[in-house]
Amino acid sequence: MKKLIPLAVLGVLLILLHSTPNMALRTHVFFSGYPAAAIGSGIIEDAFHNEVDRDRFAELNAKAYTLTEPPVEKTTQGKLRNYLIRKYGFFYFAEYYGEG
Repeated sequence: MKKLIPLAVLGVLLILLHSTPNMALRTHVFFSGYPAAAIGSGIIEDAFHNEVDRDRFAELNAKAYTLTEPPVEKTTQGKLRNYLIRKYGFFYFAEYYGEG
């Protein structure tokens, strides 16, 4: 019984952190090493990439989002602005999409 409690807590956290596109993106950015940006940045849909890559995103069941105050990558000083959010069942997962 004591082993089930940590598993249940982990399961609830997984569901909460990946239940919406915004939460999945904030979780990804947080665990990528940018907690301030994960908490403080606004998130908007990336209209440009969603239009240009509409067919590809439809195949992937994905949508692009942009951080309004993106973190700056330490070595290249590039802004980590655009992310792709994929939906698997009722879970959302984020990955860095780049500027392209």
